[in-house]
Amino acid sequence: MSAHPFRPAPAYRHELALLQREGLDSWEAVAALDAQEIRTLCRRSPGSEARLIRLQGQARLVVAIDLAPGDAALLLHAGVADARGLASADAHSLHRQIGRLQRRLIATGLPPVSLTTVRDWVVRAAAAGRSWN
Repeated sequence: MSAHPFRPAPAYRHELALLQREGLDSWEAVAALDAQEIRTLCRRSPGSEARLIRLQGQARLVVAIDLAPGDAALLLHAGVADARGLASADAHSLHRQIGRLQRRLIATGLPPVSLTTVRDWVVRAAAAGRSWN
């Protein structure tokens, strides 16, 4: 069970309402959805399928590597879609990419993610990857 409470960003309010109606109220439950389940859910709701897929990607990073939801969202915006992608990433390049993204999208008052933190994410993803085989 993830130590992080299931609280997606406010922009996902329609998707969150849909998930709650279906009893999917944890990062683990969202991460476990498959593509067909997402399509079926979106037929019954104003929630966007693409947004639900992004939320699922975030959930998979939260669950697989125990990342904070905000960090998982940042990685998704930086182009890292899953733990395998993170495990194979070059930490220095990813750090640069995240830094650019933060400067463009996030208020400058927030501290940037350190290279040490990015290296830790890559190492944790690689360690989690040992169980993928």
